[in-house]
Amino acid sequence: MKSIIASALLLLAPAIALAQTASAQPAAKSESKAAAAKPAAKTAPKTAAKSEAKPAKTAAKEPAAKKAAVAKAEPTSSRTQLKSATNQVAAGIIAAEAALSPAELAIAERVHTGRMPCELGAFVTVTADPATPGHFHVEGKGFKYFMSPVATTTGTVRLEDQKGGAVWLQIANKSMLMNQKLGQRLADECMSAEQVVVAEAIKKNPPVSVLEPLPAAK
Repeated sequence: MKSIIASALLLLAPAIALAQTASAQPAAKSESKAAAAKPAAKTAPKTAAKSEAKPAKTAAKEPAAKKAAVAKAEPTSSRTQLKSATNQVAAGIIAAEAALSPAELAIAERVHTGRMPCELGAFVTVTADPATPGHFHVEGKGFKYFMSPVATTTGTVRLEDQKGGAVWLQIANKSMLMNQKLGQRLADECMSAEQVVVAEAIKKNPPVSVLEPLPAAK
């Protein structure tokens, strides 16, 4: 009888061992899962805290950046306005200086324009300035002046460039350009088409000189 019981126990021992091993494995797995879940639970709040802290820092930086941008924009706009106002004042001063009196405008209407031949093969070109009525560009080889009319007591048409020190004189039969600063005559015997006609008429019928004696009365 004892031998039968002993043999039965020997047969059941492997089954009992397998049952104990199977029951131990799920317990180990559950413990490992719990251990793995704990670090995740610990790291999750930290990550969430960091992610919440970043927007807070960004939100704190954004107003500062906006304030800096506004601070930079305000001086720039004020400088632009100041520069614009300065340019307008300068333009107004230039326009006021360029404005001519009715008498000066009347002189400007008598100025001959175009390309005029002068003595010694030279040429002078007189062009009315479209932007400033009554003003003229007088130019030739080696010179260019911006001139305006000046009233004279003799009725001679006179244009001057005060900065350049040049004077353009126009009479009935010819014109002449002088540089008063240098004391030089830059061009002489310059004639427009109208002046050529007058010069030819003077040659045919020269005026009586005041120095010649008057003919004796009969």
